[in-house]
Amino acid sequence: MQIEIGKQKFGEGRFFIIAGPCVIESEMLVLKTAEALSKIVSKHPFSFIFKSSYDKANRTALDSYRGMGMDEGLRILEKVKKEFGVPVVSDIHWPTEVSAAAAVLDLLQIPAFLCRQTDLLLAAGESGVAVNVKKGQFLAPWDMAQVVKKLESTGNNKIFLTERGTTFGYNNLVSDMRSLVIMRKWGYPVLFDGTHSVQLPGGGVGGTVSSGQREFVAPLSRAAVATGCDGLFLEVHPDPDHAPSDGANMINLEAFTRLLNEVASILEATAPK
Repeated sequence: MQIEIGKQKFGEGRFFIIAGPCVIESEMLVLKTAEALSKIVSKHPFSFIFKSSYDKANRTALDSYRGMGMDEGLRILEKVKKEFGVPVVSDIHWPTEVSAAAAVLDLLQIPAFLCRQTDLLLAAGESGVAVNVKKGQFLAPWDMAQVVKKLESTGNNKIFLTERGTTFGYNNLVSDMRSLVIMRKWGYPVLFDGTHSVQLPGGGVGGTVSSGQREFVAPLSRAAVATGCDGLFLEVHPDPDHAPSDGANMINLEAFTRLLNEVASILEATAPK
């Protein structure tokens, strides 16, 4: 299925990118990054959605930075839409957030830990806005069939599914590329989350933060594209080493540029002749 958001198309031969900083740190950083990412993606025939979370409610520790909050975060994301003409997405966590979020966001994202929360899925679906569901680290890919049914029950068929790795022992994830093929059978665009898939949940010093292995973002993303995903989800930051959230698994703008060039080459090589 090909999904239209604004003037852009996603899926069924139209490869797309969802990218941006993990969390909204400041208006200046978000606008600067959105402008840079828009320019980089525009060099390719890819659709693009800018991502940054107004609230990260699933941080490891109580005192971890969560974002600027819904009201300020949505104001900033709305400014991104107006200044750069790109769709925007952020995480939602409660059914009560949906109305305000749907008034600004072009895509509502369901975090992996909440992918089975029926009330949240139904509220998101009933908004009529497109919905991206991260597959839980605890789910098999075929278990996402029930998530899809919940959303379809609302009459909303603007559905994206994202693979972001599966729990593999303590503080580790593994990426199973078969998941991309399996989840595609329901007919909706499937993304590979190249940056969260290399996360080491709770694997930082003292277990108070997550760690990550960003050196594996590019090889896993290339493998996913060659396998046949419809798009990539990538958290990108101008200075990941000093980011307050997910810095260890985010990539910088230079790495993002290189990866998109590699993706373009893979898509060209694997295109039907």
